[in-house]
Amino acid sequence: MCGRMNFDSKHSKVISEFFGCDFSAPSNNNLSPGQSVATLIGRDTNNDSNSRSLDKPIFKQLDTTWGIQPSWSKRLLINAQSETVLSKGTFKEAIKTHRCLIPCSGWYEWRTEQGKKQKYLFSHVNDEPMLMAGIWYVKQSNMRGQSQSTNEKLSSEPKQQLVTLTTAPNLKCAEYHQRMPVIVLPQYRDFWFHSAAEQLPPLFEAIDQDYIKVTAT
Repeated sequence: MCGRMNFDSKHSKVISEFFGCDFSAPSNNNLSPGQSVATLIGRDTNNDSNSRSLDKPIFKQLDTTWGIQPSWSKRLLINAQSETVLSKGTFKEAIKTHRCLIPCSGWYEWRTEQGKKQKYLFSHVNDEPMLMAGIWYVKQSNMRGQSQSTNEKLSSEPKQQLVTLTTAPNLKCAEYHQRMPVIVLPQYRDFWFHSAAEQLPPLFEAIDQDYIKVTAT
């Protein structure tokens, strides 16, 4: 589910204004696991001497690499099921302290039609940016035995890694896939960042299908 995202840089200004911080990401209509993904995180205003207002949350951009690979996994993990994110060992601590929102212009799914795979873009009905729910991790790299060129490449990559959250789909999205991203509506931004993890499940439910349009690409 949601192994490809779309981001249009025209949405950077809207995101910057909504979060009250500088946000900038290049356009990418094939944002894939392993690539750099720009996210937004909450900043603790009580510990930030540069906070402009203590009665409102402050946010900042955090660049991440999409996917983690725990020592027990043979493959890259890019998604976490929201139904078990509070209980599974890999995710339960991150959902408490390392939540993020991923601005995107949409995501892609494929469906087999007449023997061929057709690609579909899922985007906001009014072409507004959407906010995917995610959790982030500090990258753990074992540099032993790696060449200098490999080390240089790693040092230039984001030092954080990203996992996006998924949920059971609404009726429209269910026609294409059995999962969909958790989308946090703008009015729940502060609740997402500042509530206890145990209070989050209502946000894990699929957004109403009327928010989404589906376009064959």
